[in-house]
Amino acid sequence: MAKGSAGEVRSHLYVALDQRYLSENEFAPLCGSVKEISQMISGLMTYLRASGIKGTKFRKVDQSKT
Repeated sequence: MAKGSAGEVRSHLYVALDQRYLSENEFAPLCGSVKEISQMISGLMTYLRASGIKGTKFRKVDQSKT
């Protein structure tokens, strides 16, 4: 979800630039930040996929305790 949201923000930045709500000077650092954040999210996703870490949603429930 987070990576998709970053892509959506990037899309909105391009629309704001096209509509001249932002200048090139305002757009460039914002877009660069979004790209950097997207790369960081991708790195986290890669790390989590490779690790054995799973969220509580995926943990097996001990049936004897229920």
